Amino acid sequence: MGRIKVGIVGVGNCASALVQGVYYYKEKGTGEGLIHEDIGGYKVWDIEFVAAVDVGETKVGKDLSEAIFAPPNMVPKFAEVPKLGVTVVRGPVMDGVAPHMVDVFKPVKEDRNPSVDEIADALKEADVVVNLLPVGSEEATRFYAEAALRARAAFVNGIPVFIASDPKGYWPKRYEEAGLPLLGDDVKGQVGATITHRTLVSLLRDRGLTIEGTYQLNIGGNTDFLNMLMEERLVSKRISKTRAVTSLLKYGERLEKTGGVRIGPSDYVPFLGNTKVAYMYIKARSFAGFPVTIDLKLCVDDKSMCAAVLVDVIRVAKVALDRGEAGAIPEASAWYFKHPPVQAPSDAEARRWLEEWLATGKRIVQAPAQARSASGGQ
Repeated sequence: MGRIKVGIVGVGNCASALVQGVYYYKEKGTGEGLIHEDIGGYKVWDIEFVAAVDVGETKVGKDLSEAIFAPPNMVPKFAEVPKLGVTVVRGPVMDGVAPHMVDVFKPVKEDRNPSVDEIADALKEADVVVNLLPVGSEEATRFYAEAALRARAAFVNGIPVFIASDPKGYWPKRYEEAGLPLLGDDVKGQVGATITHRTLVSLLRDRGLTIEGTYQLNIGGNTDFLNMLMEERLVSKRISKTRAVTSLLKYGERLEKTGGVRIGPSDYVPFLGNTKVAYMYIKARSFAGFPVTIDLKLCVDDKSMCAAVLVDVIRVAKVALDRGEAGAIPEASAWYFKHPPVQAPSDAEARRWLEEWLATGKRIVQAPAQARSASGGQ
């Protein structure tokens, strides 16, 4: 089937797990631990990294194989990554670095930021561009969505900025007109807090229970959680994670409005390192009004959960490119992302959408009507 050429935006912990994961599976030659071993004829080891962008002085100018281990990254080395011949180029800082993260990310100080055309040129070899910027990078994400578009690459938006699910339809329309696939938004981890919470809520719903209140509180010790200490950067993140759960319920919107749900990052605990701990609680009423409560603690490696999804989504994006699919791909986004263009009524249904789309190439669901004009939506 050939290679899948990938450009990475944001060489942080997610990128480290992704790059190492490709070489881990190339060495092992096994599909153990993967969601899909084969997608459209592509294996994980068919992924090839051809471009990378970051802002940090510890990473810019280095080969990608070295930059993925540079501080403040903390994903442990679990695979041998050869020198890739991919030099990390400097991108514009914009809102990608929060004020309290400047001393952590150490952005390179230059008089002039690269233009969108310069970044597009750096990404021009990529079939697929993956956005892995820090949460809260609203302006920067739109910049890279434009750069990927100009580079003629599919765009995978791994963070909670609404690009594929843009309510105004601006970005899906732009990608549709350009003949390029768009997938997102906000990666739903392999077995993370969101997919676990959704599964529990679906179980109670399907068994006839009424949910009265629920929370999901997440803590961790990597730069992702340190970045998210600033509540102003969490607006889209809280919406993304909350709607991933409440969209399963007919009364989900009412539950939100009455304060019956609280979901999102809650604290940074340095000694946890790359471990994420999620506390989930659900209070519900069952037959004849009798109470049911679920109290659960989940511990995972934060970034391996992300990389397991990314190696699938990259291959899905390439399949879409090969088929000439354009615009938002709701069938794939519903299974792999927290805030897709269309939320499936259950994850089992989202999986069915994906598998049927992969097998037949036919649209199973329609994305929301997009804006008729592609102007003024940014």
